[in-house]
Amino acid sequence: MIKGTAKGIGALLLILAAIGVAFMVGMRMKYPPLLTAVRKMNRAVMNPQAMKTAGQPGAYAGVVRHVGRKSGRPYETPIGPFPTDYGFDIALPYGSSPDWLKNVVAAGSAVIVHEGVAYSIDQPEVIAAADAMDNVPPSEQRNIRVFAVDNFLRVRRVGLHEPAESPTDSE
Repeated sequence: MIKGTAKGIGALLLILAAIGVAFMVGMRMKYPPLLTAVRKMNRAVMNPQAMKTAGQPGAYAGVVRHVGRKSGRPYETPIGPFPTDYGFDIALPYGSSPDWLKNVVAAGSAVIVHEGVAYSIDQPEVIAAADAMDNVPPSEQRNIRVFAVDNFLRVRRVGLHEPAESPTDSE
């Protein structure tokens, strides 16, 4: 009985390890179906949890407030902004396909809430990860390399933004 249980646990661990390897390879290779599935899961599960503290002082995530390019609706999305002298660099682990990125680029501006302060930003530009790495803390550079993040969004900070009531949708 114990021998069978040990084999079952071993098989389960082997399956979980295989899933983990497949996930990492898929993320590094930018396999579209995997990226889409991860984005959908994040939108439904992770983003609502992250939004509970995003943008607040000490929070891991900031918030980008943007307007839907098709719907015209306001949205908030948790992001990982890295402050720079000119604005922010934001890693793009899913490439250039997330709706929030398309919305910001289409509008040419947005608001980023970081450490409890809302900043108006403009001049969104997708840049190579190598051009942003000097602005990424060493503790985060490993994650950028592990997930093979190729690009960042670079935005210019143009001033403080008056606090406004937050929309409730996350895109």
